[in-house]
Amino acid sequence: MSARENILNRIRSQSGKAGETTAAEMAGVRSTIAARARGPLPSIALENPLIRFINECARLKSTVDIVQGTELIPQALAGYLSQNELKMTVVGWPSLSNLNWKAVGIQYENRLACGEDMVGVTDSFCAIGETGTVLLLSSPTTPKLHALLPETHICIVSQQRIVATMEDAFQLLRDEKGALPRSTFFISGPSRTADIEQTIVIGAHGPYRVHVLIIP
Repeated sequence: MSARENILNRIRSQSGKAGETTAAEMAGVRSTIAARARGPLPSIALENPLIRFINECARLKSTVDIVQGTELIPQALAGYLSQNELKMTVVGWPSLSNLNWKAVGIQYENRLACGEDMVGVTDSFCAIGETGTVLLLSSPTTPKLHALLPETHICIVSQQRIVATMEDAFQLLRDEKGALPRSTFFISGPSRTADIEQTIVIGAHGPYRVHVLIIP
């Protein structure tokens, strides 16, 4: 028995229930969650999610580029790397590896990121206009290392998957995935901390830069 199972079994026994959770109990829980009404939403729920997302990204010091098609992602990324004097070598998710990177002089490495990599490229599950956040889900083909280890994180966001609020993001996750993956991670701008003398330090626990490429 794993530590997790041990803890959950102890909680269950203290609640006066014996044995493993039954299918009927799980169905009852799911039914209760599905029937629960959404709470009050902030006024930003009425705003255009794309415009709100771009404005929040600017506030968080993420940069944004709107690209007119998936096939133009390499060209847009090459321009960003050149502008910021970064090497034309990136490590990224398998889902993006078959784009024509060589045509723009980018060496795209389809492997796990490590501490030596300077630029990591990922896709995203969705983006949240309310907070300028991108949501990534972990899986064997979407490892979070690419978004956490390199100094620069490039994230691809579909405009159709920019939702208004955090509640919308979780609803989309429930609708499309059913159950949460092993980990979900929300990225709102470059990593920062003010732990030491209340002085903001960028890149303390992750990327110095976050650049979002929005595709149609």
